Amino acid sequence: MARKVGIVTFPGSLDDVDAARAVRLAGGVAVPLWHAERDLRGVDAVILPGGFSYGDYLRCGAIAAHSPVMTALRQAARAGLPLLGICNGFQILCEAHLLPGALTRNHRRRFINREVTIKIENRATPWTAKFTEYEEVTVVLKSGEGAYLADLATIGELESAGRVVARYVGGDQNGSLDAIAGIASEEGNVVGLMPHPEHAMEALTGAGTGGRRFFESIMMTVLAR
Repeated sequence: MARKVGIVTFPGSLDDVDAARAVRLAGGVAVPLWHAERDLRGVDAVILPGGFSYGDYLRCGAIAAHSPVMTALRQAARAGLPLLGICNGFQILCEAHLLPGALTRNHRRRFINREVTIKIENRATPWTAKFTEYEEVTVVLKSGEGAYLADLATIGELESAGRVVARYVGGDQNGSLDAIAGIASEEGNVVGLMPHPEHAMEALTGAGTGGRRFFESIMMTVLAR
């Protein structure tokens, strides 16, 4: 049976269609979830896609973190529901306190739009289980506020507990501490990722297929339940 992955759409989301397509390419069923509703429609996992939720007024993701759907997602995530936030979705997860730290303006204060290589450092999440240890893949980085920052105690905890999911290869890309590209919650089911795996799904695109296994991983892990 194909597993259902919810794709949340906020006003200003623009990668929700891409995320839904990535789920379908991985063999799953994409289920649209509207930001103003609390019904998660029985999905097996949820993706918060990239974009500019609520126009990025206040801080990026700050308004979206208080949407009705996030009330339901907080409860579901604490009960173990796999949850992936990509780019703006990562910002929302931090604003909702489902992940620590914050995403801030890139160090050169410019919007970045390019392919990057990331190294997968944590295979213990439902979103990375199909990668090999320290595998390097090419995905797309496109953000203006993608620099991950946290206090030194939080960074130390993330590093010592193996909660850094992905790291930029070749050094700093945007000002993120320790070249962090993605992190996981303490339980591992919630993952935030600044680069876009949904834009690296097919060989005919410039970025190739490096992002495909994020979505294949969730298919494999939810089927194994």
